[in-house]
Amino acid sequence: MEISSQKVGILRYPTYDRQAIKEQVATLAQALGFRMPSGCRVVLKPNLVSGRGHTGLACTHPEFVAAVAEWCLDCGAKVRVGDSPAFGRAPAVMRTCGIAQSLQGLPVELIHFGTARQVRLACGERLTLAAEALDCDFLINLPKFKAHSQTLISLAVKNYFGTVKGFGKALLHQKLGEDEQAFCRMLVDLLAVLPGGISFVDGVQAMHRRGPLQGEIFPLGMVGGSVNPVALDTAMLLMLGMKPEQSMIWRETARQQLAGAWPEELVFPLLQPWDVPAQGFVLPSALKPIPFKPLQVFNSMVKRVRLLLHS
Repeated sequence: MEISSQKVGILRYPTYDRQAIKEQVATLAQALGFRMPSGCRVVLKPNLVSGRGHTGLACTHPEFVAAVAEWCLDCGAKVRVGDSPAFGRAPAVMRTCGIAQSLQGLPVELIHFGTARQVRLACGERLTLAAEALDCDFLINLPKFKAHSQTLISLAVKNYFGTVKGFGKALLHQKLGEDEQAFCRMLVDLLAVLPGGISFVDGVQAMHRRGPLQGEIFPLGMVGGSVNPVALDTAMLLMLGMKPEQSMIWRETARQQLAGAWPEELVFPLLQPWDVPAQGFVLPSALKPIPFKPLQVFNSMVKRVRLLLHS
């Protein structure tokens, strides 16, 4: 994807009303100058971290996904929805978290990112990505706005990590996690090999205090978008009143001097970040190490195999 736009669209909306969110998504796309031609192949990539212990908060909300899917269909796109969750297959996780039910009746295909393709990043790392995420005209990123126990916060850039196939994500945590900059460089370099598209962040009900699984609800009441995930993340950090350098992922985007990293260069055609009240959003007080413990990795592998066999 091309990292060049400095436009970020922000709108306030407090509930998951599908029709209203679809209208907001259309408003954001128009303000950002994003258009899709009829007949294009689109993959929606929500955050499907896991169906385990589902509370309705860790994954992108079902009605948010359905609203974006309907907007894409209205544009004449051919729509697939998929991810590579940490545990289980994507269609099973989508059933657990309610996305499959919200999409029922719509002409969309629910897919698991299961076909492997090797790519080499600018940092030299060779990754096994999902071919399904690469073989589309537009990759539409649907991150959940949430705190994260390892990277402080998870937004648009981090959500693309789900294009790495299955257990490969845990292996990258182990291989690169001891070097924070190396891990974040991998996340940022990944953007360059993925198709272009647009990111819409689900900030209607955000997750704070902890994450990516066991956080608490924060009624942020916001939907944001940008064709540049770097710019979107920077704007979201400003919304929280953070200094962008608090985010290890932002520090890497600034080190690479990517467009959208510098707050003073951002353009807001709709609301400004400070128009959305975010006082009281609590970030993790202490971060956990990026590498998992060896026993965690082994148990994760066993659980993943069991879930794949039963999904």
